[in-house]
Amino acid sequence: MNEVKEALRNIEQNYKLFQQQQFTFIGALQHTRENAHDVIRPVASISQVQSYMDHHCNNSTDRRILNMFLNICNDLSKLCQKLETVHSGNDITNGILERCKLLLSHSNDLSTIRAKYPHDAVNHLSCDEAKNRYGGVVSLIPIVLDYMKEWVAHTEKLPRHVLYNVSGGSAISEKRTPQDAPARAAISQTPPSVPLEAQTSVSNKDNVQVQGSKHVRKKHLNDTENHSGKLKGPWKPPGRHA
Repeated sequence: MNEVKEALRNIEQNYKLFQQQQFTFIGALQHTRENAHDVIRPVASISQVQSYMDHHCNNSTDRRILNMFLNICNDLSKLCQKLETVHSGNDITNGILERCKLLLSHSNDLSTIRAKYPHDAVNHLSCDEAKNRYGGVVSLIPIVLDYMKEWVAHTEKLPRHVLYNVSGGSAISEKRTPQDAPARAAISQTPPSVPLEAQTSVSNKDNVQVQGSKHVRKKHLNDTENHSGKLKGPWKPPGRHA
């Protein structure tokens, strides 16, 4: 997402430079349209601007500004492709991308689109220029930039598991299926393994207890034999003895 924002900022900076030269851009379109004997129809597509620059441009100033417009449109198209790899898509973001791709299609008719406030690109044109010639072509870049910003705003509100790695294109999913819950619970409830030293001490303790039990049983048998008359020494009556 950071790469997308950085690319968008760079395009915006280039557009600001282009916007400062809008009169130069309109002049270049006027010159090339006259050279192409195409002054009646409006400038209504990117391919039309490309054709004017390739075949009807006679000076370096006109070529530079027309090329600047085409480069910004090309950068926006590349950014659209990158957005598709960053986000797995939902109805809102997919709709935004589709509109961007349609607007940036070289054959798409731009004659009816108009940039709204706060953009003032159309306001810098005369009424005739805005309505019949250049209103659509000067509106294209600001409209697409607005859509790109809207895409970023919607995407940042979504959980991380629907985002993709920009460089690898692989999903970063933190979502776990319900079927995994019993397995995770079983793993979490498994008692930790007993260290070897503890096992050894437990074993030794058990041996001591067993040996102690054997000693008690042996003592009990000896006492039983003594009471039954099987005494090894002379019997002495209870009491004090000198």
